[in-house]
Amino acid sequence: MKLHDLHVLMAVVQAGSMSKAAQLLNTTQPAISRSIADLEHAIGVRLLDRSRHGVEPTEYGLVLLDGGSAMFDDLRQAVKNIELLADPTVGDVNVGAPDPIVVGLLPPVLDRLRRKYPGISIHVTPLVTGEQQYRELRERRLDLYFGRIMLPIEEDINTEILFHDRILIVEGPKGRWARRHKIELSELADEAWVLPQFYSNIGSLVADAFRTRGVKFPPKGTVSGAASLICALLSRGNRLGALPASLVRVGANIPRLKVLPVNLPVEPWPVGIATLKNRTLTPVVKLFINCVRETMKPTAKKTFRK
Repeated sequence: MKLHDLHVLMAVVQAGSMSKAAQLLNTTQPAISRSIADLEHAIGVRLLDRSRHGVEPTEYGLVLLDGGSAMFDDLRQAVKNIELLADPTVGDVNVGAPDPIVVGLLPPVLDRLRRKYPGISIHVTPLVTGEQQYRELRERRLDLYFGRIMLPIEEDINTEILFHDRILIVEGPKGRWARRHKIELSELADEAWVLPQFYSNIGSLVADAFRTRGVKFPPKGTVSGAASLICALLSRGNRLGALPASLVRVGANIPRLKVLPVNLPVEPWPVGIATLKNRTLTPVVKLFINCVRETMKPTAKKTFRK
């Protein structure tokens, strides 16, 4: 079995046809067909189902593709490690994180990292749903995920819990509710709200909290969006919002917000780092993880203070 033929198989499945794969690889369709035939002969099973609509991998092909992705990734990692022998503080880290982490907690981590290791480049991918975090790790687009750890933890994932987070109801500096000592969520039903995207991790928790308290969700006139939009709107006028405590308490560049005394029926959730078990971490990824640990040490106390 040749690595070239395996690379061709991956390109064909990605493109959906042999002709498109030939264009992608700047070769001819007969050459593509020959590589697939050689690979099927070497393995001894059919790897692709062909039809007038294109090609799809068989169950054997899916297994080989899964192993092939891991193998090519291991080769890339090996090349990176060879380069890092000369200087283990220079390289790339691919990080996935939900928007509140990107907006609030990543900036101080990146500031610390820059001061200690200015040669490390960071590439951040915002992730909205819980399903994305593990898929991106398994497809090896990410070196690590930093954010809410979805339970139960799956067998091929390593996790490290850094702190537990919760949801706070907040208002901007011009709000009028913060003078109260206790507020029921139902009292706020007719206020102007700006909330996380409903299908996001935090958005789904907020929706459940509203419904548990018997409050219609979403409230009429609600604006929903990313954490950056929520913070921007809260700072401008008389609106209410729902944000993670970590973002409100320790987030970077967050406007002054008033935390309202609203008891929400939402259990705290773990926040931490997730990596793929069968993937070796490069030295620069380990340096990044250590930097996250150091930066997040005081976060738990600040997150849960009254």
